[in-house]
Amino acid sequence: MHALKRNRPLRRIVLAGAATVTGMVLLLSLKPHTGPTLATADTKSPTVSGSSAPSSGSSGGSSGSSPGSATGSRTATGDTVQTRWGPVQVRVTITGGKLTDVTAVRYPQDNPRDQEINSYALPQLRREALAAQSADIDMVSGATYTSTGYKQSLQSALDSAGL
Repeated sequence: MHALKRNRPLRRIVLAGAATVTGMVLLLSLKPHTGPTLATADTKSPTVSGSSAPSSGSSGGSSGSSPGSATGSRTATGDTVQTRWGPVQVRVTITGGKLTDVTAVRYPQDNPRDQEINSYALPQLRREALAAQSADIDMVSGATYTSTGYKQSLQSALDSAGL
């Protein structure tokens, strides 16, 4: 016969009390959720750098201005892409004809979940873009909408920079 089915009510009471106390200790030991730190927060206004992007984007069609500016450093800001969770916008820096920096200017950060996702997705997307030197990058699992917006804005910035 099983130990709890015998005629020993005191044993059942002790075991039930121990289980209750253990459950309460485990419940109270849980830590409240704290928001992660943001990945890359750029404080510059996108309209400030956006005003320099059209000048390089409008001359991107002529091949005469691209080689001359390929030796200097220039920045271009991509289009703002509206995703399901918010806007995504990317700024690129081109030095010597190579992609040297990618910064997420705008990205979803309204709630702790957005902040958590973007704290790991944005650095990974940046690394991918710098390694590929193009917008042909892999999506980040769990950040599909942000990845799609990032790729579209990155391609827009690269197009306006003439790369």
